[in-house]
Amino acid sequence: MIYGIDTFSFHDVLEICKNPNKAQLTQEAKNQIIKSQNNVKQIVESDRTVYGINTGFGPLCDVKISEEETAQLQYNLIISHAVGVGKPIDKEFSKIMMIAKIHALSKGFSGVSLEVIERFIVMLEKDIIPVVPEQGSVGASGDLAPLSHLVLPLLGLGQVWVGNEIFETAEILEKNKLEPLVLGPKEGLGLINGTQFILAHAIKGLEKFEYLLDLADMTAAMSLEAYRGSSSPFKKELHDIRPFEGSKKVAARMLKFLKDSDNLKSHEYCDRVQDPYSMRCVPQVHGASRNAFEHLKIMAETELNSVTDNPIVLSAEESISGGNFHGQLMAMPLDYATLAVAELGNISDRRSYLLLEGKYGLPRLLTESSGLNSGFMIPQYTSAALVTENKTLCFPASADSIPTSLGQEDHVSMGSISGRKFNQVLGNLVNILAVELMFAAQGLEFRRPAKCSKIIEENHAIVRLKVAKLEDDRLIGKDMLAIAELINERKFVVNF
Repeated sequence: MIYGIDTFSFHDVLEICKNPNKAQLTQEAKNQIIKSQNNVKQIVESDRTVYGINTGFGPLCDVKISEEETAQLQYNLIISHAVGVGKPIDKEFSKIMMIAKIHALSKGFSGVSLEVIERFIVMLEKDIIPVVPEQGSVGASGDLAPLSHLVLPLLGLGQVWVGNEIFETAEILEKNKLEPLVLGPKEGLGLINGTQFILAHAIKGLEKFEYLLDLADMTAAMSLEAYRGSSSPFKKELHDIRPFEGSKKVAARMLKFLKDSDNLKSHEYCDRVQDPYSMRCVPQVHGASRNAFEHLKIMAETELNSVTDNPIVLSAEESISGGNFHGQLMAMPLDYATLAVAELGNISDRRSYLLLEGKYGLPRLLTESSGLNSGFMIPQYTSAALVTENKTLCFPASADSIPTSLGQEDHVSMGSISGRKFNQVLGNLVNILAVELMFAAQGLEFRRPAKCSKIIEENHAIVRLKVAKLEDDRLIGKDMLAIAELINERKFVVNF
């Protein structure tokens, strides 16, 4: 993979995170970078007034800066904008930010030097990763505060991750015989204008969302087996006449999960006419979430392969001050995706509830000795609490805007908040699905000796590796956490 030249997918970025040597700068990419830097040099020498090169920033854009002061201007920009607060984002988010920033700068429209870009690459390869606080970006004039913290280590400032520990940057640079850099004209602005904080949260969230979509289908199939529901709502003929891609895919997957199930065949001609919506409408609800995933994926990969700083330097004669840094294009799909993730949890909780009702051969609360034992009564409370928490997190951050920069930046996206909420809701969904898996696995115990499909039996066995059948009350909070760990480690078989 070649920075600045190739079109990256979000999977490519995750692969580079694991192995930074997977991407490189070819001479072609280096030539683009050098050409861009030379264009900025010529602008400085021409004495033309160009925003961010020889002017102040934001509302100070009408203040002219002399050629001698340009280096100080860029340094001041970074240290004055590094005002993030809150706990650090996960190290992998910072790595994704670095990769996305390198890729955008390497396209040759930002005027950032080869030396700066190569330093970022060296830091990636040596696992020297900037510490970035999670709060402080309004997602409009780029993710200014988070990106400033990302850039601080280039100047010998701030903190960095090495392994799983945090160190002062100066200590690590000295240890690796790396000198702090001095930024040239426009370099500071090119480095901190952009949407890489928002984008990192989209990319990392997409990775988890993709797996949880598949897991939700499998979990629904296991619940349907335990409930002894019908597979008829998943027939191809039904979905061909309402052909949304997401619902068609889920319906086909559900039929595969349920194929050759002795359990479902055993009540094929029972007098139950139809199942509740949370069992019957899995393709429509999960499918809608899949459609949202695909939309966010397209938007994120477009952003990943874009130039998002300002001004854009087209040549020594032409630069454009525009709004490519504005996060709205990512904020809205992230808010939509957050709702889609929350709905996977919402319908999962309803399936969990159905399994507790004591209908169709299942005992109440999935225990044969209820009364003395509470069985699985309270884990559904946990699920319900998480579902409601997710609902409160579904308010779209992109619906809000607070003017900043003395009114110069009078409409902002709040996309950084959209990205953070998206990942928070995904984390809650893991625990909601863990509850459903625990219930579904218990429900299957009451359907024996009938067997489910091969893949459902395989996943049931995975649950049982960590969590035994519940006979009498025990500390089942540990069981929930054990299943959540299996989910986070991707132990379940969710594809064919």
